[in-house]
Amino acid sequence: MHIDESALDAAIARGRFTGVATIDVGERRVLERAEGFLHRGLGVPMTADARIAIASGSKAFTALAVMRLIEQGALRLDQRVREVLGADLPLVDERVTVEHLLGHTSGIGDYLDEDSDWQPADYVLTVPPHALTMAEAFLPMLDGLPQAFAPGERFAYCNGGYVVLAIVLERVTGERFHDAVRRLVLEPAGLERTGYLPLNALPADAAPGYIDDEGDLVNTLHLPILGNGDGGAFTTAADLHRFWLALLDGRIVSRASVELMAQPRHDVPGERKRAGLGLFLHASADALISEGWDAGASFRSTHLVDERTTVSVLGNSSEGGWPVIGALADAIDAELGAREADAEAAAPEEA
Repeated sequence: MHIDESALDAAIARGRFTGVATIDVGERRVLERAEGFLHRGLGVPMTADARIAIASGSKAFTALAVMRLIEQGALRLDQRVREVLGADLPLVDERVTVEHLLGHTSGIGDYLDEDSDWQPADYVLTVPPHALTMAEAFLPMLDGLPQAFAPGERFAYCNGGYVVLAIVLERVTGERFHDAVRRLVLEPAGLERTGYLPLNALPADAAPGYIDDEGDLVNTLHLPILGNGDGGAFTTAADLHRFWLALLDGRIVSRASVELMAQPRHDVPGERKRAGLGLFLHASADALISEGWDAGASFRSTHLVDERTTVSVLGNSSEGGWPVIGALADAIDAELGAREADAEAAAPEEA
């Protein structure tokens, strides 16, 4: 893949990027940029192996944990969530299934509405952040939200749906969400440096998330103290590449389940993506995408399936990663476009 280094430098400068950008091809790392600070106040430079939060990028872990339980027979795709919720969240439509939640077609009311005038600097939690240590603790935030549309009617990205899935995971497994994801997804994939870290007690190799491009304000009071079903895991660029390879090699769920999850179901307008079942895809090519944006996080990882190539940008500020993500997305599109043109040129003409 050709990278215009001058365009990448300009994108890094434009967003005052702080974070890590990498390209891994098979066993080789062909691009590595560690920019800005892992810890601004202490002047600690960013390192390529830093653990950085990926916001909604970790929804894929939730989806895969659910799929593991489906493969084991503990859940069904067509299972009505009411069977697990019981009397909780009475405004969730009786017809909502696990599949609806995985595919963002449930229509349930969202505690963090992506279409609202929400900004990462806002304090959006209605429960004290320190109380949100397991999925069950989110129930008061999810309660009282009316159904937005009938289940299955259309695609609408829904954070709350993935918290409901986390509650389902806890009730079916009898474990805390974080422990279930570790056992079902992270350990089988060999992701030793990926997990859910407490924002008020980050280890030395984990980057705090900064609200702005400058200054020392971090996201501790903006987000749950521990990430949960809809986001908040910390990982590294190397673990992201390891994750995609493990997924496609069938080491997390079966290849049949991966194929089901990676089947395009909906276009995602304005985002150059399509939606599968718990996974997102490039708008036109065989590439998988994980993406997240939140207070102190700007993230995307794209995996080109045939090339076993991972392009990742992990930013530890709310906005700084997006110019870099855009520059590398353009490079990916140019590469895919060139390959498509080469394939068309090589194809025999019809008589």
